[in-house]
Amino acid sequence: MKWLSDDRLNHLRSIVGNPDFSSTKYRFVKELGSGGMGTVYLAEDTELDRLVAIKVLNTPEVTDDLRNRMIREAQIIARLEHPGIVPVHDVGTLPDGRIYYAMKFVRGSRLDEYAAQGASLRDRLRKFQAVCDAVAFAHAHGVIHRDLKPQNIMIGSFGEVLVLDWGIAKIRPRMNTDEHRSEINPCSSVSIRGNTSHGTVIGTRDYMAPEQARGEVDQLDERADIYSLGAVLHFLLKDQSKVSKAAQAIYSKAMAVEKDRRYSTASELSADVARLLDSEPVTAYRENALEKVSRWVSKNRFLVLLVLAYLLMRIIFIFTSRP
Repeated sequence: MKWLSDDRLNHLRSIVGNPDFSSTKYRFVKELGSGGMGTVYLAEDTELDRLVAIKVLNTPEVTDDLRNRMIREAQIIARLEHPGIVPVHDVGTLPDGRIYYAMKFVRGSRLDEYAAQGASLRDRLRKFQAVCDAVAFAHAHGVIHRDLKPQNIMIGSFGEVLVLDWGIAKIRPRMNTDEHRSEINPCSSVSIRGNTSHGTVIGTRDYMAPEQARGEVDQLDERADIYSLGAVLHFLLKDQSKVSKAAQAIYSKAMAVEKDRRYSTASELSADVARLLDSEPVTAYRENALEKVSRWVSKNRFLVLLVLAYLLMRIIFIFTSRP
């Protein structure tokens, strides 16, 4: 009898576990990652000759509830047509009855990986603004992400910023639809327990608003995402050698324990970051007189240098022109 090696056995197990795309236009390439109730695969769209990412429901027992939640997740992403949100291309059913949806395959680095590569402070802040813009767009359409963190943000090959993993997003009632309470998690480390009712904690602890950590699902609004954005900003700044008090005040305000003390919108948070980049006073911090002068000098450094150069030349001229 010929025994199979461990590597061969693992290879066979992976083949058996791979999804059957034979009835679709997609060809399996490899698994990208798994988490929660869904696994994401890299596949080739044979009709359009492009690579796509396909999320497939993990469980083989597909109930109407799971099917509806999977479709609802795809619908949430599909309705958010924004350059900073990964678009959905297709949705369908595999031969074994599992729901799948295909989305753009993003090449690039996660935000935490991007920051570790030594991105400058200014570039980090610009990327953060792009995240805020995508989140503000989602909020304008009544969608709350609920799991914003560096691992769920991608920096594409051309510097584009994309917010991923909308699997536990919630739709606000103002959209004239039932609240979305999906527990499906597309490849991220989310703690999920039971149904998303009061007392259930969903999200990522270090980036989760206090009210979200308490399981107050019915009380969550856009300010829960504001808290998470503040935590992302803190992450981007914590390894910098010099962080201004104004910058610290921005993420501290976004991460206020009481949600009424946070920025009310992602656009307001982004606007304060823009002021910081332009060396303008931010709404989150009240400067003293010395700080105002220092900021003005920093903003007008070239003009200050010209004046100093002129004064120095005048002094030299006065001393050299004496008989």
